[in-house]
Amino acid sequence: MSARPKAILLMGPTASGKTAVAMELTRRFPVELISVDSAQVFRDMDIGTAKPDAATLRQFPHHLIDLISPEEAYSAARFRHDALAAMADIGARGKVPLLVGGTMLYFKALLAGLAELPQACPETRADIDAQASLRGWPAIHAELARVDPATAARLHPTDVQRVQRALEVYRLAGRPLSALLAEGQEQTPPYDFVSIGLLPSDRSVLHVRIAERFNAMLAAGLEDELNMLRRKYRLSPDLPSMRCVGYRQVWDAQEGRIPRREMRDRGIYATRQLAKRQITWLGNTLKPEKFDCLARDLLARISERVATSAFTARQ
Repeated sequence: MSARPKAILLMGPTASGKTAVAMELTRRFPVELISVDSAQVFRDMDIGTAKPDAATLRQFPHHLIDLISPEEAYSAARFRHDALAAMADIGARGKVPLLVGGTMLYFKALLAGLAELPQACPETRADIDAQASLRGWPAIHAELARVDPATAARLHPTDVQRVQRALEVYRLAGRPLSALLAEGQEQTPPYDFVSIGLLPSDRSVLHVRIAERFNAMLAAGLEDELNMLRRKYRLSPDLPSMRCVGYRQVWDAQEGRIPRREMRDRGIYATRQLAKRQITWLGNTLKPEKFDCLARDLLARISERVATSAFTARQ
């Protein structure tokens, strides 16, 4: 058994049943929940984020919910800082952190760290573009190979956007992109992670769930909730909170940018696209142990896995 403390990651696309599984694990094991959801950090955004209601939160407290105003922004770097602090606090009380959600970038930031890269510089990019116009992108790629051979080796000269960014990073930071990324990867937290992914064996069933969930949000008053938010806060459609799926489509309908009769279908479609991206993240990047979220014995199988991997031979 690893001497490092355990932490459980429960990840999956929207409507895969993560919350129900997490609550059942909380009943069975000494765990505390940490939300991994970039929308549930916003206060007063309850219906459209599928945030657990007040009664559920009293019974199953979640860390990292209702942190900021919808007027503010929340980053993957801040999530990582907040999550690690919550994990340390949970561990100090003899419990195991259970991180549950669908914001895959946050999971990646936690597991792999974040490289400190310089922000984009329009002037530097314009200079690189001008040189490429004169000399060609193969010459720019050759210049990158001289200062950052590791990055150049994995980029084709025709991948102009990434070649440009890598050379831009070198010029701004004075260090190769490959070195900065390697430093970020050294930030892996000192935990023994048990990664569980909920994935549907039949996506059409997940699509039905997504439609039912969006219909339920509308019936619960999603439009009224957005009206309240717009009265209470100074919001604009380009804020991260208002770009969340559901809120964006309702806002567009309220402003007449889309026909109201299309709001429901567009919201469902956008949620399906979100689920597709989440599934791609799980398969290509995060690669957790996969469980069929439609299986009848899902809770039993995950509970058995958690028991044997996170709690056997403890103490």
